[in-house]
Amino acid sequence: MEMGYSHLFEMSTFLEAFGTATGWGFILSLVIIEGLLSADNALVLAAIVNKLPEKQRRKALLYGLWGAYIFRIIAIGVGIYLVQISWVKYIGAAYLLWIAIKHFWDKARSAGGDDEEDEEEGKLQQLLAKTGLSLFVRTIITVELMDIAFSIDSILAAFAVSPNPWILIAGGLLGILMMRLVATLILKLMDQIPELENAAFVLIFIIGVKMILDTADIYHMSHEIFFGVLVLVFAVTFVINRIRVRKRAA
Repeated sequence: MEMGYSHLFEMSTFLEAFGTATGWGFILSLVIIEGLLSADNALVLAAIVNKLPEKQRRKALLYGLWGAYIFRIIAIGVGIYLVQISWVKYIGAAYLLWIAIKHFWDKARSAGGDDEEDEEEGKLQQLLAKTGLSLFVRTIITVELMDIAFSIDSILAAFAVSPNPWILIAGGLLGILMMRLVATLILKLMDQIPELENAAFVLIFIIGVKMILDTADIYHMSHEIFFGVLVLVFAVTFVINRIRVRKRAA
């Protein structure tokens, strides 16, 4: 089912998102995926902001939060139109498959993981330092650009999950808020169950395949099957974690 701008202000579209269990299920799914993908990114943003004096840190994060909201709304607005085009969907699906495969490829090559990201952030800071802007302004710009970079995969995943604009907006905005507010909690959970990070990228891969199959009109995954796959991925993740913990304790 395709949806465009004309559906945004239709009551049926609004009720489908907020008046049904399926709609709230999709929103919760997007929030979970956003949280898992963005927890470590929130730490990167916190590290950037910590370079500021204490009085300016909260303000920089607040400006960054509003900037992330504005970007997400614009991206969703443009995306509602672009995802009507088949070749755009294929490109988006290919990107999701690529980041999932790259995640596991990088894991196989090295146990590190964040060195490349830290290096990119360092280059960005050096480039902004040459502009003569104040540290506060440079920090806000860095936070905004990192927010945009971190959001691309979750935005594409959201469009693959549901075309309903209200579900996309609610899932995306709640996901950003969750990233800021409960990132530490999610990170602690991921420390206890590190397999959750892999689960997030398995879901991204499945969502990419779902987008390709939908676009090619080969197979349309029903809401029930999608939620079943979601539950199955997390169930298998917890089983793998329990097996690993028991082996370590033995």
